[in-house]
Amino acid sequence: MSPSPKGKLYLIPSPLGEQTLFTLPAYVIEIIHELDVFVVEKAKNARRYLKSVGFEKSFDDCLFFELNKHTQPQAIPAYLEPALAGRNIGLLSDAGVPGVADPGARLVRMAHRQNIEVDPLVGPSSILLALMASGLNGQGFAFHGYLSPKRPDLAKDLKRLENQSARTGETQLFIETPYRNTNVLETALQVLSPTTLFCMAVDLTLPTQLIRTHPIMEWKRIQKPQLHKRPAVFLLLGGK
Repeated sequence: MSPSPKGKLYLIPSPLGEQTLFTLPAYVIEIIHELDVFVVEKAKNARRYLKSVGFEKSFDDCLFFELNKHTQPQAIPAYLEPALAGRNIGLLSDAGVPGVADPGARLVRMAHRQNIEVDPLVGPSSILLALMASGLNGQGFAFHGYLSPKRPDLAKDLKRLENQSARTGETQLFIETPYRNTNVLETALQVLSPTTLFCMAVDLTLPTQLIRTHPIMEWKRIQKPQLHKRPAVFLLLGGK
């Protein structure tokens, strides 16, 4: 008797904010409705998201596995057992796309090792949207995740990215916890060169979306936007 075919691991994007379900293609929502096994960052957030897209199955009949920074590596193999038994699994990020600045990458890597098909679904990615709208180099770029939270170390990180960008011509992207955004901007204005291009992409896909690219010398002159507790992507391009 031949073994049962393996299920798929669907990488399911999430909206970048409330009231932005319009950013999800219809086929993504259709696939969500077919699933009953989910790997998520937080089960509470995932259930709220599923309710928002009209998910009709009882949550008591579904499996939810939490995968976040607290998850031990030895726990992850069990999350893929349903796929090995022929059931499809949905991997959900709290916001944006799984596997990018997201703990889900560990599950995806293990799925490849077990020859489980990985199917990435189309949806909003703050990193890609910010790069598209920045006007900076979209041919060569690097994403660095979170920089150091303390100002002296952050200053060193920013200068390192600026030097790397000036040397390679590549756009440098990074993110920060929203309540530290103001610290990022203030530090950038202090340490980056006047001609370095600096972009802030804030509240992407939301009604309050703001995307601006200026040289540092211009940022110092103009009125700065209020960034506190607003999700943002930062980009810079250093001059030669």
